[in-house]
Amino acid sequence: MNFHILTLFPEMVEAGLNTSILKRAIEGGFITIKATDIRDYTLDKHKKVDDYPYGGGAGMLMQAQPVFDAYKALEKNMDNRKPRVLFMTPQGRRFDQKFAEELSKEEDLIFLCGHYEGIDERVIEEIVTDEVSLGDFVLTGGELASMVMIDCISRLVPGVLGSEESAVDESFSDGLLEYPQYTRPEEWMGKRVPDVLLSGNHKEIAKWRTAKALERTKEKRPDMYKDMTDKLDTFKSQNPKKFRKKRSLEEDLMKMRELTAQMSEETKENEE
Repeated sequence: MNFHILTLFPEMVEAGLNTSILKRAIEGGFITIKATDIRDYTLDKHKKVDDYPYGGGAGMLMQAQPVFDAYKALEKNMDNRKPRVLFMTPQGRRFDQKFAEELSKEEDLIFLCGHYEGIDERVIEEIVTDEVSLGDFVLTGGELASMVMIDCISRLVPGVLGSEESAVDESFSDGLLEYPQYTRPEEWMGKRVPDVLLSGNHKEIAKWRTAKALERTKEKRPDMYKDMTDKLDTFKSQNPKKFRKKRSLEEDLMKMRELTAQMSEETKENEE
């Protein structure tokens, strides 16, 4: 997968993303990350890319021409394909795990990072396909928001994480918060690791983790808990023969995961 960032601060973006897991993913050829300096495309001899807004107002706006020309240069290198262009703005669609999963299926993504008081609306209308927000707050520029999104999306690209299960097991991946986790020593400050995690019984460990994920989600994100239980109820009503046996909530959820995975594999086989 290829990430392209249109920015006034390429060094900031490349330094922040070329570390840890993402660095290994780049070296492994699973993703590429390239920042394009919008200033390289200005026609102004002083490399100016902003000007005062028409109608007055505080601050400066990024001009349309250098942004557009930087985008067209990227598009040309993609054999004139039309990739999705994401503009970071509080006015946009809220970024979440579901949106990240959708974007992770793209071959190329372009992130347009505004600065100053924003960007001339005309170039936004011309090239942007998706306006995206991290939340109801304002940042100095779109670079930090882009970096957060690229980190999140990259983790969903096959091969980036050491195990496909790593992305599946994390918070939000299946509609629940992540279960508690522990490492050595077995006891610390009087607190012991739960016995089930030391038992070696993988079935019971999976059941405990699912139960704890449900418990944590119900306590901290009741909205997500309701969505998950509603989804489970719907699935059970659609597959009544698979749920004749009375089980606990966590066992029903594990059964739904198992059946969903089987259905997905059968669909892939039929498509092939």
